[in-house]
Amino acid sequence: MLDFTASAIDFDSRDGDVANPSTTPSVPERDADLLDAYSNAVISVAERVSPAVIRVATRRPGSRGGVGSGVVIAPDGLVLTNSHVVEGAREFELTDAEGRTMSARLLGEDPDTDLALLRVATDRALPTAVLGNSKTLRRGQLVVAIGNPLGFESTVTAGVVSALGRSLRSKSGRLIEDVIQTDAALNPGNSGGPLVSSRGEVVGINTAIIMGAQGICFAVASNTAQFVLGGLIRHGRVRRGFIGVAAQTAAVPRGHARLAGIDNAYGAMVTGLENGAPAANAGLMSYDVIVAVDGVPVTGVDDLIRILDANRIGRTVVFDVLRRGRLRQFDVRPLERQAR
Repeated sequence: MLDFTASAIDFDSRDGDVANPSTTPSVPERDADLLDAYSNAVISVAERVSPAVIRVATRRPGSRGGVGSGVVIAPDGLVLTNSHVVEGAREFELTDAEGRTMSARLLGEDPDTDLALLRVATDRALPTAVLGNSKTLRRGQLVVAIGNPLGFESTVTAGVVSALGRSLRSKSGRLIEDVIQTDAALNPGNSGGPLVSSRGEVVGINTAIIMGAQGICFAVASNTAQFVLGGLIRHGRVRRGFIGVAAQTAAVPRGHARLAGIDNAYGAMVTGLENGAPAANAGLMSYDVIVAVDGVPVTGVDDLIRILDANRIGRTVVFDVLRRGRLRQFDVRPLERQAR
């Protein structure tokens, strides 16, 4: 039986000649080079970002407390972590990569995105990590997770971006939008640690795993973290608009979209209204499909949530709505949504 190996014969696609086997790298050699490049990328990321990753230990009244991770994003001691890591805690003890412990105080948390911001009580500059632009991520891209899984400090795992734009239900019941799915291994204690690109930029904050599933882990996108960070620094909370509707993403029939002169394939269908709330007062009804707000297309519930930000609180906002196939407009004045 004949055995043709790639290391024996290599066809040059440019001229059809057989390449000189003595000068062509064998497959195992090329694989070794690729593995070296992969290893070097992970090592470089770990060495650059690990000093900024800290262990977050919490103490809660009547309980033993817990352990999570965090990442320093400013040299004066601003630390991003998960809301579920700090939830209910009054005392925080942080440990850096060199084993030094520091106390910290909570500046604010946002359970709706499972993010929280701590400030370390220290008079020395801390190593920091840079928040990158999560919108530049691509499926299949190398990412590295750094944290303290199961109490083992400064652990590094690597994987790829499995999917982008996922939605994840937070403990408050609200959907966290634009979540990154990765197969970089996470365990309890990784929560709050950074998900890092090969450029050494934090592109996500690790938040959740699916128990019983292999390689399905999630991180809150860094762009969401940037938005939340601004609100927590300015107000100690994230301000959002409230109109008093329950809604779900629904398909817009092509004929209805054509007659209405819109491009939406999907919208946010109202499934319930709160009496006396802004949407009900403006005349919206169940089964209305919201397709735009202030001219910004709404292609689902997550779009609606994102658009109703602090800038639209207390001012008149124009809602484009499909009702029985006809496009109508309603003036709605969102209130500030109260924290649960």
